[in-house]
Amino acid sequence: MASENGQSGGGSWKKNVDDIKKVFEFKEVLGTGAFSEVVMAREKTTGKMVAVKCIPKKALKGKETSIENEIAVLRKVSGGELFDRIVEKGFYTEMDASRLIKQVLNAVNYLHDMGIVHRDLKPENLLYYNPHDEAKIMISDFGLSKMEGTGDVMATACGTPGYVAPEVLAQKPYSKAVDCWSIGVIAYILLCGYPPFYDENDSKLFEQILKADYEFDAPYWDDISDSAKQFISSLMEKDPEKRFTCDQALAHPWIAGDTALCKNIHESVSRQMRKNFAKSKWRQAFNATAVIRHMRRLQLGSSLGGSFGGSMSVDQPGQNSMPAKSMSVDCASLSRKDG
Repeated sequence: MASENGQSGGGSWKKNVDDIKKVFEFKEVLGTGAFSEVVMAREKTTGKMVAVKCIPKKALKGKETSIENEIAVLRKVSGGELFDRIVEKGFYTEMDASRLIKQVLNAVNYLHDMGIVHRDLKPENLLYYNPHDEAKIMISDFGLSKMEGTGDVMATACGTPGYVAPEVLAQKPYSKAVDCWSIGVIAYILLCGYPPFYDENDSKLFEQILKADYEFDAPYWDDISDSAKQFISSLMEKDPEKRFTCDQALAHPWIAGDTALCKNIHESVSRQMRKNFAKSKWRQAFNATAVIRHMRRLQLGSSLGGSFGGSMSVDQPGQNSMPAKSMSVDCASLSRKDG
C-alpha cells in the first residue's frame, strides 16, 4: 500500500504499485512486532524518509479491512509519541508524569473492565491525539491483546521484553496484572528517562526482570518523591497477587492526591531519554517468544533453567484472542475506537 491515491482528504488508501520497492528504497529495520516489521525507507522520487510497515501476505489474508482500519486510526492520531513530546517540552514535572499515568490507568482500567488485556503496553503505543498541548493520550496497537475469562489460560510469551512482567517470562499462567506491571515500567521511565531493566546481554536482562531487580539510582531519583517511588514499587511488584490493580493505583496519593512534586525535572529526564531512547533503539519491538527461543539457544545457566524449562503454551488463532487489528483507546474520555 504505497499512497493514498493522490488525495489528502478522506479518500481510501489504495494499492497502486505491484512492487513497492519501485517506489521506496528500503533501509534498516526499525522494529519487529508479532505480525509485521517496520522498515525505514526513502521515497525515490522525493528523497523523503518514511516508515514502511511490512506484513506477510499470509498474515494479511482475510484481514484487509483491518489494515484499512489501522490506517484510518493512525491518520487521526496526529499528535506524535509520548517520549518525543516530553523531550520537546521546556518544563516537565512529577505532576505532569502523574497526570499522564492517570490517563493510561483510566484507559487500561476500562479495558480490564471489558475483559481485555492489552499485553504490549509501552511508550511507543501511547500516542497523542493531536499536536495541542492539552491533547489526550491514546493507547494503540491491540495486535497482541486478548479477552480474559473466556476459558483459555493466558500463557503466551509475548510483548516487548523491557516492559513484560516476570510471570510472562517465566511462562506461568498470567492475568491482566501484566498490564499493571507495564504501566509501572512506563511510570519509572517518565520520572528518570531510562528503563528500570537494561543489559546488552539478553540473558542478564531477563534475569533482572524475573527477579524484579531494579533500583531508584542516585542522583537521578534524588529529587523524586517517596510517594512516586512507592507507587512504582506497588505496580512493579514481582508477585502478581500483591501487585496493584488499576483501581488501587488510581486511588494512590501520587495519582489521586497531592504528593506529586512540581519541581522541573525536564533537563535530567529529557537528557536521559535522548540518550537511552534514541529512535534507533527504543523502536526495537521484539516479540518475547522469539527472544525466549534465542535465550534457549544461549543455554542459560541454572538460575534461569527452571523458569524457561518445559513447553510453552501459545495462543492459537481463533482461541478468543483479539483480532490482529488496530484499535485506539482515548485515555481521557475512555471511548473505544475500532477504526
